[in-house]
Amino acid sequence: MDEVVKKDILKVLFDVATILEVEEETDIVELRELSNHTIHNASIFQDEDSVSIAILIYSLSKVIERREGKINYNVLLNLITDSKKNLEQDNVDGYRKVIRKLFDFISSIDTKLKFYIEEVINQAQIKKGSKLYEHGISMTRAAEILGISQWELMFYVGKTRLTDAKGGVNVKERLNYARGLFR
Repeated sequence: MDEVVKKDILKVLFDVATILEVEEETDIVELRELSNHTIHNASIFQDEDSVSIAILIYSLSKVIERREGKINYNVLLNLITDSKKNLEQDNVDGYRKVIRKLFDFISSIDTKLKFYIEEVINQAQIKKGSKLYEHGISMTRAAEILGISQWELMFYVGKTRLTDAKGGVNVKERLNYARGLFR
């Protein structure tokens, strides 16, 4: 496992443990925000561990949201702590086994786990597509490369205000430039 990925996952596991220490109404919101961070990282690193932690956090937020008060936080917290300890000791195989146990626990609570997986992967692809677009690749080509629809990518780019951030040349300057091409 790459050292940067490992540090990021350890930080995420620490944050999850902190959120789950005390059962509160804000847990869902905090997990959702953390999920957005992990999805972003999964789109950057694109490795198995980043993607699995992104799916795990997103799934946790969904399960806690749906099963308000009916989830044993102690089991979750123990598994999160075990996974963190394994990773801190560079026991990547042990870490992955505990993560699989967490997925098993979540899927025993909610059978919609495979939909969560698809959603996280789709979101990561869309975020990656926006990065490609940001670096100058056309929206059509970015969507094509990642196998997502242009509509999904346009919707996301529109929400991020990425097109506004590009700034660029105003309409009059673009028109003058275009006219200059044909002189």
